[in-house]
Amino acid sequence: MNLIEQHWYRPRGWLTALLAPLEGLFALLAALRRQAFRLGWKKSERLPVPVAVIGNINVGGVGKTPLTLALLEGFAARGVKVGVISRGYGGKADAPTEARRDSDPALVGDEPLLLAAAGAPVVVGRDRVAAGRHLLALHPEVQLILSDDGLQHYRLARDLEIAVLDGRRGLGNGRLLPNGPLREPASRLSSVDAVVVNGTGANLALPARLQRFAMTLSPGLCHALDDASRTRRAADFAGLRVAALAGIGHPQRFFDTLAGMGVAVERRLSFPDHHPFSAADIPADADAVIVTSKDAVKLARALHDAAQRARLWVLPVQATLAPDLCDWILARLKMEHGR
Repeated sequence: MNLIEQHWYRPRGWLTALLAPLEGLFALLAALRRQAFRLGWKKSERLPVPVAVIGNINVGGVGKTPLTLALLEGFAARGVKVGVISRGYGGKADAPTEARRDSDPALVGDEPLLLAAAGAPVVVGRDRVAAGRHLLALHPEVQLILSDDGLQHYRLARDLEIAVLDGRRGLGNGRLLPNGPLREPASRLSSVDAVVVNGTGANLALPARLQRFAMTLSPGLCHALDDASRTRRAADFAGLRVAALAGIGHPQRFFDTLAGMGVAVERRLSFPDHHPFSAADIPADADAVIVTSKDAVKLARALHDAAQRARLWVLPVQATLAPDLCDWILARLKMEHGR
């Protein structure tokens, strides 16, 4: 974590003053953009099916991808056909592009590959309106679109806004970029439909009328990169030189999860979110390297040496929500199960 990111959660007075002018400029530009859509100077476009945005007002990993995966599983169990649109961060696709299980993460990004692996149709693209139209052209059976991120993509009209917060870090120092982690002021939460809080710890002062959901991430068994049927428990790593590798928005959560499972990790390697991994990133002296599911989709394509691949183990996580978010979304949208 660099100095500025540290400042977001452990503020330094001198840095607050130094970054204040840039924060003011960012706030002005963001406010002007919101106002342009509010006053109709810029137009939002509506898709022919309901759209629910799963986003956040702060930068960094908050757990949107496991949340979206849990929603896809829940809607599938209810017979609701759902598609996903995403910017595809880390990928090069600008024009709408369908992400399939075997797509190149360098083109479509890492998170869309995880969502596609769940069986849902996924389309990535810079313009989420165009991505949504492309998705419906390819999959006209889709009844509901989830926008993975895009809370600030106001050109896409939405029926529901669900903001995700990290329960441990909260909103940091409460300031806007680059003086803090916020893309929009905390007051923006007053206009969303619901907030999902991932974990606990921070003292979050949320609007009283806001529907709130608690999300818990539970780790599963580690599985081999090349064979998900080969699994290991925490005790199976005892006596091995273990490294943990993460290129996600909040790698410390991943490292803490491993520690909580009882895995003795000798080396913790953090990379920027959406890092394009190569073989050189894998420590040669480790007997086992444990990675996140998001990083695994890129490492599976980046590593060609069989011995190196055999040392990689993937830790999946499962999101649990209380109360049930799928039922709440269907009720708000007046949609029936399987219709």
